[in-house]
Amino acid sequence: MLSGSSLNTFVSRANGTDSDQSQASDNPYGYQPSFAVAVLFLTLFGITTFVHFIQACYHRKWFFLYTAVFAGAIEIAGWYGREWSSRDVTNQNAFTIEIICTIVAPTPLLAANFIILSRLIRKLGEGYSRLSPRLYSRIFVSCDVFGFFVQVGGGSIASGDNPTQKTVDLGSNIMLGGVAFQTFVIVCYMVLAAEYFWRFAHERPIRRRSTRENFHRGVINSRIKLLIYVVLFNTCCLLIRSVYRTIELEDGFQGNVIHTQWLFNVFDATMVVLAMFAYNFAHFGRLVDESDNSDMQRVDPSPSSEYLAGGIPMERNMDKV
Repeated sequence: MLSGSSLNTFVSRANGTDSDQSQASDNPYGYQPSFAVAVLFLTLFGITTFVHFIQACYHRKWFFLYTAVFAGAIEIAGWYGREWSSRDVTNQNAFTIEIICTIVAPTPLLAANFIILSRLIRKLGEGYSRLSPRLYSRIFVSCDVFGFFVQVGGGSIASGDNPTQKTVDLGSNIMLGGVAFQTFVIVCYMVLAAEYFWRFAHERPIRRRSTRENFHRGVINSRIKLLIYVVLFNTCCLLIRSVYRTIELEDGFQGNVIHTQWLFNVFDATMVVLAMFAYNFAHFGRLVDESDNSDMQRVDPSPSSEYLAGGIPMERNMDKV
């Protein structure tokens, strides 16, 4: 877990550390945050968040407001704190805003992936899914919300008023637990999503749920295929970022990982920016018409030699419903 030196900056200030300490020892980053990089990511997160807001309203996909837009707003706050730190590196408030916001910000964005998968399953057919679409949303979004509040709670404890070293370590370890839990949830989500699309492509339904209605299936057209690839890309970016944060927190707030600026810029900020812009480029509302079921077809759940490569049934083997 985190070392006893975690967030020593908070403790030293709270206990009235005087100005005879050097600026280097008061610097919680271990380096001078780049003003130019902070402005760059503030701009990028501002653009993608604004575009997500417009897209959510235009396509009436309101879940993007409390997922992508909310995540972007928290990232903007975090990068404001980082830009502030670039001008005053020893400012405790700036560091507190930066560290808490940049750690928790991608959590709401991850919830968008869970909701999109549940809606794709409802669109393409539930017979190939281990869980029902509603359960996907409820279970994974609930885990996401839990992880979010664990991370916020840990950060609040670690940066509270007059914290003791024991309190700082407790809060830091809680943050680590929240990020590690989030990583585990992402892996479980990816496994279940991979199983669904493998079963769909190879016409291998879940036998115990083989009711007649479950074998109504949609067609993966070029737009849905693009969305699936983008969801995969988005999830991989967030997984890389989550693994990095787990390693960073395990190493401690006085460790080498958190004191290496380019690691944060590449494996945290860049990964989240790419994940955000990916959904701007391939927005769910533009690619999927949830009200159109004209391509929903009833198929024989048994494997057939007349299925095309990839498990997509040929037109003559399908009856429109």
